[in-house]
Amino acid sequence: MKNTYESPLTSRYASKEMQALFSPDKKFKTWRRLWVALAEAEMELGLDISQDQVDELKSYQDDINYDVAQAREREVRHDVMSHVYAYGVQCPKAAGIIHLGATSCYVGDNTDLIIDYEALDLIRKRLIKLITILAEFADKYKDLPTLGFTHFQPAQPTTVGKRACLWIQDFILDLESLEDFLQRRRLRGVKGTTGTQASFLELFDGDYERVKQLDRLVAKKMGYDDVFAVTGQTYSRKFDSQLVNILAGIAQSATKFSNDIRLLQHLKEIEEPFEKNQIGSSAMAYKRNPMRSERIASLARYIIADMLNPAMTVSGQWFERTLDDSANRRISVPEAFLATDAVLNLCANVADGLVVYPKVIEQRLMKELPFMATENIMMDAVKRGGNRQELHERIRIHSLAAGKIVKEEGGDNDLVDRIAEDPSFGISKEEILEVLRPDLYVGCAPMQVREFIDKVVGPILASGEAIDIAELSV
Repeated sequence: MKNTYESPLTSRYASKEMQALFSPDKKFKTWRRLWVALAEAEMELGLDISQDQVDELKSYQDDINYDVAQAREREVRHDVMSHVYAYGVQCPKAAGIIHLGATSCYVGDNTDLIIDYEALDLIRKRLIKLITILAEFADKYKDLPTLGFTHFQPAQPTTVGKRACLWIQDFILDLESLEDFLQRRRLRGVKGTTGTQASFLELFDGDYERVKQLDRLVAKKMGYDDVFAVTGQTYSRKFDSQLVNILAGIAQSATKFSNDIRLLQHLKEIEEPFEKNQIGSSAMAYKRNPMRSERIASLARYIIADMLNPAMTVSGQWFERTLDDSANRRISVPEAFLATDAVLNLCANVADGLVVYPKVIEQRLMKELPFMATENIMMDAVKRGGNRQELHERIRIHSLAAGKIVKEEGGDNDLVDRIAEDPSFGISKEEILEVLRPDLYVGCAPMQVREFIDKVVGPILASGEAIDIAELSV
């Protein structure tokens, strides 16, 4: 058992894939890839760097001598220069040209951007997986009538599948924001100490065109087509704020989804998956608490609150850069990703195992439906020769009386019997029960589900690269 603090995001919640992206090994190997790209680009643009030096760097790109770097950092107290030194120990021929003209943010910021984009790609896959699972659920239950709620008070019926489409639409809006953000992938590039590229202009003897070429060429070698047009020492921290806002948007959608499941589980209409040997309560053995949905809400709350960190960081930067961004970003951005990863995995797990109880759903709907069906009953009675105003008053009286039985005496809703026994309506109980078929009151819900899945969800799932959702861990 460890005697030091360990983040629950890594020990309990986030996937191995997401943890690997924000691992030290991923960071430092990306640093070396950036140093190789810089040296190779500088060589290709005419600086005095040999192919042998570049090849030597490439041969040790993924073989990091961490012991040397850590020992050096204890001496110089500078992580980047410690790794430059360690790389140089392995590559003596290239030692003098590693990091040539660059500042620490060349490796730091470009690496952060690369990891962020790869993490967003993983979040995108998890979103599509969740949308796929929920779409299957919505299609399966598109015709199952259920009591609708506004203000958590009984309202016009909908269907179980239509309600699921509301969850899906929120997640699609998040996916659209994420994909729009990914359309503008770009690196910080090769910008120098304060963003002026002065060191590179000196290296290239005042040739601005070659400085611009270097900026683009390094990005291309790292797999990117664009760079920020201008930077200070760092890329604008506005990027981090916009990024975490997208993750917080996902958290908001997940909270709505999880809250609905928690309420439905209270109503005993739909339950999250519950394992055979799972214990719901240490005291009350019969309980089946919505623990996974509660965990979604709990982690999502953390992400939503985390929005403030990047917002305060970007607003608090001075001129070309202040270092009060660094310690905060090391925590706030990675943990937003780790928590979002965990939330989406939990959502997929819950959605994939939802248990629906149609009889309970029907029972609750039928308790309320007589009140909602009174207008149809009244119109049928008018067709039989009744007076609309008189019938309206009779329904009002019967509804109040039936409501009193339900609320004050705990009895069943006997509105149907009251109307059937009232000669003013001239309608039998059997005829009223025919009017009370739940499918008559869900409006266009089933058609909306079919159209939504075909025209909105379908193209999303069919577009882009194929995603094998079975390969994504939960």
